[in-house]
Amino acid sequence: MKVAIIGGGTMGKAVVQSILRKKLAGKQDIMVSDVAAQSRDYMAKRYGVQVTDDNARAVKGADAVILAVKPQELVAVMRQISGQLRSHLVISIAAGISLESLCRQLDYRMVVRAMPNTAAQVGKGMTAWTSTRELSAPQYETARSILAAMGEEQHFADEKYMDMATAVSGSGPAYVFLFIESLIDAGVHIGLPRDIAGKLVIETIVGSAEAMKKMAMHPAELKNMVTSPGGTTTEALLSLETGGFRSIIINAVTAAYEKAKALDSK
Repeated sequence: MKVAIIGGGTMGKAVVQSILRKKLAGKQDIMVSDVAAQSRDYMAKRYGVQVTDDNARAVKGADAVILAVKPQELVAVMRQISGQLRSHLVISIAAGISLESLCRQLDYRMVVRAMPNTAAQVGKGMTAWTSTRELSAPQYETARSILAAMGEEQHFADEKYMDMATAVSGSGPAYVFLFIESLIDAGVHIGLPRDIAGKLVIETIVGSAEAMKKMAMHPAELKNMVTSPGGTTTEALLSLETGGFRSIIINAVTAAYEKAKALDSK
């Protein structure tokens, strides 16, 4: 499989790493296009892939084209490649840009809209995606394999769930990082050395997530297993609920969802 990746930024690197790690394509079959010479040099030296600053050249001869640029850069990129598409699989990972907009501006219908998150950089990402009906069965499987290489993937037949997934899993790592930062700061506040607080918090977060995944229990059940009547956890949870922790999270995700819906109208 020959792959063209337009955009050598954070997500472009994550895609290259994932494809090479899962051996979906060899480095000689990957072409990365980026306007920044520094980015091209890095990709060539770090991964041994081909590089160019010509998007049309990158697309030529590719089986799959991955648009790994920011939403505000996407329109210009699509104009440059729209006349070059024949039987390509096109995957966009730009937040908030609908299939309708992608297909219209590309003048092309074999398109996937995907929303990975930052954990894709270490192969532990969560990618929500949807696709047009024009994708062939092999193209569908190719898209799934590329996105699964970055971690877990979830396909939605109905595109309406994409902006919701963007607000939950796409933006989700930022919420988790903020919680981790706050929990570390809390540990330091009560007297723990910062490095030890950091280790305690990170391993607690990782272990809790892994336990929930393997035990397949409702989070409320797991929470109750930790909570003893009249104990320290009960006191902490009361403080969180009194402070509106649950509603703050809901409001934050709702705000991200509304923003994601608004992106496509700009």
